Amino acid sequence: MNPARLEQHVCPACRSNRLVLKNAEGPAPDRVESGVIECGGCGATYPVVRGLPRFVPATNYAASFGFQWNRHARTQLDSHSGLPISHDRLWAAIGGKADLTGQRVLEAGSGAGRFTEVLAASGADVTTFDYSSAVDANAANQAPSPRLHLFQGDIFNIPLAEASFDKVICLGVLQHTPDPEAAFRSLAKYVKPGGQLVVDAYTRNFAALLQWKYVLRPITRRMRKEPLYRLIEVVTPPLVPVAKFLRRIAGRLGARLVPIVEYSHLGLPPALNVQWAILDTFDMYSPAHDHPQSLETLGRWFREIGFEDIDVRPGLNGVVGSGRRPVARA
Repeated sequence: MNPARLEQHVCPACRSNRLVLKNAEGPAPDRVESGVIECGGCGATYPVVRGLPRFVPATNYAASFGFQWNRHARTQLDSHSGLPISHDRLWAAIGGKADLTGQRVLEAGSGAGRFTEVLAASGADVTTFDYSSAVDANAANQAPSPRLHLFQGDIFNIPLAEASFDKVICLGVLQHTPDPEAAFRSLAKYVKPGGQLVVDAYTRNFAALLQWKYVLRPITRRMRKEPLYRLIEVVTPPLVPVAKFLRRIAGRLGARLVPIVEYSHLGLPPALNVQWAILDTFDMYSPAHDHPQSLETLGRWFREIGFEDIDVRPGLNGVVGSGRRPVARA
């Protein structure tokens, strides 16, 4: 971490900004690899481990995501696939590609950094975090930059100054939190007046609920992640051709007849498609939480927090919504 970035943080325990870095060690003054962040307000301490501030316990409900993203650190990166899959999903959610030069962007739940690398190339000053150890994979995937800051933190208690970001972006995360509405309301606090909040979530409707995962998850989410992953790693590859065939003859509904997911329709080469299938099948069955949302619910959330220019619609990963915090008027 760059010690200068400590200025933007607050203590998650007492919300004081009196944070001091102690016992710092690293290869350069602007690259601290280890140390302790101490709060001058309440005395709480937070470690810096492998160059990243850690404001949450090492073990939490998102452990399965740390496991999967460190195992599949590069699988979904556009720079690895050579395809603009993450690029297109990010900009579609925002509402079109834009010049973010000079804007402050907060990305919540970054995983291995599939959207981080797109944001980092946009010219924005990017602050990004994850609740799990996936933040280590993200850090390894990104080139060091003074415009990029990573940390491990809690979406319900983000250790940053409120109302300080031009854009707050959270893709693929809300449904995996214990309380998606509370997570949404937490994110909204960090949008500055005139700034934009962009989120998505799995779709909640009758057709979406007719999936194998909602039949099997009561069992699989309780399994230890290592044996579950090994099982999926064995079962998925032979089922990929079956899913592709069913997709060709019956579309998306046909693909749902098998208990895996695969993405050949995105143009992925065969070997990488199998890795995506293993990764996302594990992602489907392993999380502690899976709470899809409807268009109506997402729209209501935006209206209740008083945002303007609300746009809620079907998206590339379910339902996507955006809105702007009103600018105070005299």
